[in-house]
Amino acid sequence: MFQREDYVRTKPLRSFAKKANTYPTWLRQRMLTWMFRYKVKLTGTVSIDILETDLKSVTFRQKNYKKAQNHIGSVHAAAMALLAESSTGFVVGVNLPGDKLPLIKEMNFKYVKRAQGDMHAVAHLTDEQIALMQTQEKGEVTVAVKVTDAQGIEPVLCEMVWAWVPKTRK
Repeated sequence: MFQREDYVRTKPLRSFAKKANTYPTWLRQRMLTWMFRYKVKLTGTVSIDILETDLKSVTFRQKNYKKAQNHIGSVHAAAMALLAESSTGFVVGVNLPGDKLPLIKEMNFKYVKRAQGDMHAVAHLTDEQIALMQTQEKGEVTVAVKVTDAQGIEPVLCEMVWAWVPKTRK
């Protein structure tokens, strides 16, 4: 019989991502991207894609579409921030128990070079961070993320701090 405690500990996002990872790459990318855009509406507006995940790390892409460009034709600074925030949020979300709510606590960006072409963000968690998220009622982690452009240059240096709290207050 399914117990209430089992329900609150389930990880719906993780379950979906694990199931999606059993399909061919083209279908997996579409399923993950569709689900994420459905849940995080702004990512659909600028057409952010999920390319791959092993549930400890994830790779997102922001194509250099007109709707995501700045006045000089490269990906807008705000779109780069959304890319970094989304990738780190996804990797936190797939590793949090279902009874926890992820919240962005800090976003630190230093724009160091002009971006060219499409952008990629790779975010990952350590085993220690994942264990912390599984065992602590509340907490925070600094999620490593690297944002690169089409030339492999890192035009923005990012640091993202995510916190989690129980979904329901006691």
